[in-house]
Amino acid sequence: MASPATSSAVLVVVVLVASLAAGTANAAIFTITNRCSFTVWPAATPVGGGTQLNPGQTWTINVPAGTSSGRVWGRTGCSFDGAGRGRCATGDCGGALSCRLSGQPPLTLAEFTLGTSGGNRDFYNLSVIDGYNVAMSFSCSSGVTLTCRERSCPDAYQYPSDDSKLRSCNGNSNYRVVFCP
Repeated sequence: MASPATSSAVLVVVVLVASLAAGTANAAIFTITNRCSFTVWPAATPVGGGTQLNPGQTWTINVPAGTSSGRVWGRTGCSFDGAGRGRCATGDCGGALSCRLSGQPPLTLAEFTLGTSGGNRDFYNLSVIDGYNVAMSFSCSSGVTLTCRERSCPDAYQYPSDDSKLRSCNGNSNYRVVFCP
């Protein structure tokens, strides 16, 4: 039978290992702010859905670690009924307020994959491959801020193999999306 001191030491090691493992599985917090002079209806897949953001408002979503191929985009010129059905002039996702599908062009996209390489790295980028519809910045709490204010934006993917635009940051980082930065 192990001594009380040995049992305590083993317990401490088990707790430390469990704490470290839990740290790699945290959700990322995405804070999405509308600084435009007009309403933007941001959408997010695969988690988040969508909402209406009037000028100056902020929307926060929690995105689970390990989420891949995530997207956030702004929709403009939207009109929805009380059931969340309607249409947007840009970025429409099948006529739904809460998106389950990606938006239709044109749309400026913030793209991300969380917790790759064993949870140690996140990857993110801006893209105007599917067109440009609203100015946007996208940043990671431990990385650089990408900003796109026009279609020919130097911080955004312009074509599919434009891999020089991909950025990385520490795993378990939080993110900020700003419309009209």
